[in-house]
Amino acid sequence: MSLKIPKLLYDQLRAHGEETYPHECCGILLGKSSDDGLHVHQILRAGNTRTDSAHNRYHIAPQELIAAQREGRKQGLDIVGFYHSHPDHPAQWSVTDFNEAHWFGCAYVITAVDGDKQTGEATITNSFLLTGTTEEDKAFANQPIEIA
Repeated sequence: MSLKIPKLLYDQLRAHGEETYPHECCGILLGKSSDDGLHVHQILRAGNTRTDSAHNRYHIAPQELIAAQREGRKQGLDIVGFYHSHPDHPAQWSVTDFNEAHWFGCAYVITAVDGDKQTGEATITNSFLLTGTTEEDKAFANQPIEIA
């Protein structure tokens, strides 16, 4: 099941990571799920509420998740995923990313942003689908990204 995202939105989520460098950015993907994949129709930037280590962790406030769900309902969309950046780190999920992932069937998009501590450049973006039905059997599966 691939992640299908318009180029404009793909570019926006990558730019978000560059703008927040050297801290992690985060956001929510609204769209629809179908047999051929997750279709992203909108991205919602979220504030990273982590104050202890925003350079390598992120947290989206529950109020922002609720607001995103409400916004999605108004438009007939669902939360189909989340995104965040990895400043000066590969675009691969970490143990923390895995432990904090709980939205089964959703995409978790990670963009590597490399830089010099002043400015960052988005390099690689990968997506991982959270599979399973419980915390005990959950897993991340590599998910192809199709940019339209």
